[in-house]
Amino acid sequence: MDDRQLLRYARHLMLDEIGVEGQQRLLRSHALVIGAGGLGSPVALYLGTAGVGRMTVVDHDDVDLTNLQRQIAHNLSRVGQPKADSVRATVAAINPDVQVHALARRADTALLDALVPQASVVLDCSDNFATRHAVNAACVRHRRPLVSGAAIGFDGQVSVYDSRQGDAPCYACLFPPEVEYDEVACATMGVFAPLVGIIGCVQAAEALKLLAGVGQTLAGRLLMLDGRAMEWQEVKTPRNPACGVCGSR
Repeated sequence: MDDRQLLRYARHLMLDEIGVEGQQRLLRSHALVIGAGGLGSPVALYLGTAGVGRMTVVDHDDVDLTNLQRQIAHNLSRVGQPKADSVRATVAAINPDVQVHALARRADTALLDALVPQASVVLDCSDNFATRHAVNAACVRHRRPLVSGAAIGFDGQVSVYDSRQGDAPCYACLFPPEVEYDEVACATMGVFAPLVGIIGCVQAAEALKLLAGVGQTLAGRLLMLDGRAMEWQEVKTPRNPACGVCGSR
């Protein structure tokens, strides 16, 4: 790190758990962020400010006026622009040292198989089960840690699925792909604006802990937030040996 970086990241360097070595690990890391909306916005901003050296942001959608109620990486001047490009511009304005690769594409299996092996950590900030299962399967195949979040209405959840740990579950252990779930969307159900910020910040924190080698992650635990009462509930999540995605690992 040069003198400017020592000053920029001084508050991290003061933490015994991170220090110079931990910050250098962050600077060498590569985060893959799937989704540049409500969750992806705080995720990308905090990873960028914390000094994660490279970031790939994938989102096929464009910024819409209705997004601005909660998607803090975007602004009015970017309505109609690709969300991935908007996030790249916002991160660059805060920390130009971070290399952000923006992909205005849908995260399908082929793209994920190309991107996931290059990443140090993957953050699922998508808003549908199909994408979540595709991201999870790719992370299991390529043995990359996954930080997954979801938020709708006043309810949110977040966990870490780390296929490098033999006893850790994957996303499909909790939500089997063969089970039919009611798909809900912000466009029809609504979402409390700060909720995505809370969940996204937890995702960013878990990713930074994984990258810096700090503390205990949420692997094997699912955190659920009731935003009405502002109450957290933690559920232990054991691995399913019969899981169709990770059962053979």
